[in-house]
Amino acid sequence: MEHNIAVGLDIGTTKIVAMIGRKNEYGKVEILGIGKSKSLGVHRGVVNNITQTIQSIQLAIQEAEAAASVKIESVTVGIAGQHIRSLQHSDYITREDSETVIDEEDIDRLINQVHKLVMLPGEEIIHVLPQEFKIDGQAEIKEPIGMYGGRLEATFHVVVGQVSSIRNVGRCIKSAGLELEGITLEPLASAHAVLSQEEKEAGVALLDIGGGTTDLAVFKDGIIRHTAVIPFGGGVITEDIKEGCSIIEKQAELLKIKFGSAWPGENKDNEIVSIPGLRGREPKEITLKNLSKIIHARVVEIVEQVYVEIKNYGHEEQKKKLIAGIVLTGGGSQLKHLKQLVEYITGMDTRIGYPNEHLAGDSDDAITSPLFATAVGLVMDGLKRQERRKVEEKIEEEIQEKIEEEAAKDEAEQEEIEPPKKPKRSFLDSLTERVKDFLDNAE
Repeated sequence: MEHNIAVGLDIGTTKIVAMIGRKNEYGKVEILGIGKSKSLGVHRGVVNNITQTIQSIQLAIQEAEAAASVKIESVTVGIAGQHIRSLQHSDYITREDSETVIDEEDIDRLINQVHKLVMLPGEEIIHVLPQEFKIDGQAEIKEPIGMYGGRLEATFHVVVGQVSSIRNVGRCIKSAGLELEGITLEPLASAHAVLSQEEKEAGVALLDIGGGTTDLAVFKDGIIRHTAVIPFGGGVITEDIKEGCSIIEKQAELLKIKFGSAWPGENKDNEIVSIPGLRGREPKEITLKNLSKIIHARVVEIVEQVYVEIKNYGHEEQKKKLIAGIVLTGGGSQLKHLKQLVEYITGMDTRIGYPNEHLAGDSDDAITSPLFATAVGLVMDGLKRQERRKVEEKIEEEIQEKIEEEAAKDEAEQEEIEPPKKPKRSFLDSLTERVKDFLDNAE
């Protein structure tokens, strides 16, 4: 695989998407190829049938490889599902020497301390995201590096998930013949692809409505403040239509996409759709008014749960107000009149988010559909990881050269040289390493 190419793999409940992208000379992301397959074996964002998931992954990967004519070796994968929860946590360290400035190592020490948090059995920390720092009681510090102080404390947003679910995803990727490049929380990936920096500063809630889950990420002052995964998505709407109209799932899905609306007042009583009956049975007639009533009831439930989460974050406080409102993305965001319904329930400004924020200008319309927001975000994450890795490799080479130079000098005078500092690895990289190690040992 070429060096400057990254692959995002979005393992969803309804579809699996493999997307290949690279950075062009303007720093925008160019999508080279895309492959998608029906996702079998994933339920509400969690893998529940490994064999089927592996086959679906391979199909999507092959399609993407054919479209871009490159060979895929490693992928950045998104993690979501109903087992994800997040919590706020504050922690502090006391520095021995308050006469020296705070550096990366102090922050690493603080973050590592958060990793010692005792989780419920079977849970693992996926992300530790610092919110803001406090030095010797001085609050609201965004960047503590370079400042003096004895006590460094911070509030963290900690995202937690089930170890077994994460490992199962790792297993599927390995068995599909791929390397695991990195793991990212899906709402974070979607947010990367869809939101602008201004929105994150002003305060915004990103709502990614997928097939099995609805993911929420709240940003304010450019920092992620809250994440949640709600275990309902477009799939339960289809289920309800299927049950409510006594039709098969395929027909229910088509009905929802073609005629569905989240706002019942829209349809006249006399608008009727006729659906062919099963083998030799009479066709069924369904009024669009009933259809939208069924959809409306379920969508209201989902949106109200989301609103509860937004209130949990503290949206009602003046300082925490989300000025940019709500951005809807994901396949479920394409439901007619959803924007109006969300505005009506929450009273917040709402727009539909298309993942074209960082894509090259001439991208295909199909790619900029909200359907692919997570995949685009994962590609961007993969590219970022590679850039970081290049920097690390360069620094390691420099260290090596320096050591060799020194050794070549007079060995008698050899002094201990201080190698340049390695850039810190994000926690995610080490989680990826751990998942990889686990898989290698499990073989």
